[in-house]
Amino acid sequence: MQTIASFLMARRIHLPAAEERLVEVAPGIKVRSWCRWQPDRAAALTLIAVHGLEGSTESQYMLGVARNGLAAGMNVVLMNQRNCGGMDHYAPTLYNSSLSGDVAAVARHVVENDGVSRFALIGFSMGGNLVLKLAGEWASDGPPQFKAVAAVCPAMDLAASADALHEPTNRIYEYYFLMQLFRRLRTKARYFPKNFDLGRLRGVSSLRLFDDRVTAYYCGFTGADDYYERAAAANVVDRVAVPALIIHAANDPFIRVRPETRERILCNPHITYIETTDGGHCAFMGEPDGDGYDGHWAEREVVEFAARVG
Repeated sequence: MQTIASFLMARRIHLPAAEERLVEVAPGIKVRSWCRWQPDRAAALTLIAVHGLEGSTESQYMLGVARNGLAAGMNVVLMNQRNCGGMDHYAPTLYNSSLSGDVAAVARHVVENDGVSRFALIGFSMGGNLVLKLAGEWASDGPPQFKAVAAVCPAMDLAASADALHEPTNRIYEYYFLMQLFRRLRTKARYFPKNFDLGRLRGVSSLRLFDDRVTAYYCGFTGADDYYERAAAANVVDRVAVPALIIHAANDPFIRVRPETRERILCNPHITYIETTDGGHCAFMGEPDGDGYDGHWAEREVVEFAARVG
């Protein structure tokens, strides 16, 4: 997920040109990733970053990770989720929070095609759920190249967070996401008119209802409850077996961490859990130091964490 506030706070980040990769994540379905390599890509740690709901590789937190990672001597692969980054026309599918296998496919691709020897996963919000879910699914059986995972404001408890988004104080965020999701479905219906029924949007006034009528319906779930339960990283976070960092803000307007999920996190010795007083949703701001640090704290923290443990 990506808040209006963080979107409006965005500033342009200049990066060297990237190499485009279209990676097949399922039969006939490709995602667009942008790769920036160090001269010796095989020796460098590779960061694979995943954006949030209705974000893309152009989201400012993604570009911030790229800038910091490159400066630290790392390769950086920014991954668009399905449909995102100009890929709506590629396949008649929707992206959702259960598709950790797509991240695994991108990781496998760079290991097999680029000789990457070490990689770390980084995710923001929805992307944070995906990378933690994958790390938990891999547990101790992940690829030997997988060294670390970091998640900023991860939507691990999907049901609780979706319901929090519908609270009166958060309706502006929910309205923003719904506008974006409605537009997305209309775009998909233009490309694949036989596959999508826009009538399913009638009366949808909450993210939960959208997920019940659209996401679940088109992505193989029986309803929103089934989707939220099966897609939540909270189910497997206790199985994460590589060094992990989770950053959460106590004042995040809609991401909720249930007590039982918090307990699973704190009982896992591989996970470092940081909960700040301030930070909102993916908008952790510090003071720029005039020496390369731009004040975007979380984007720096996840890269420094990967450098320490990867």
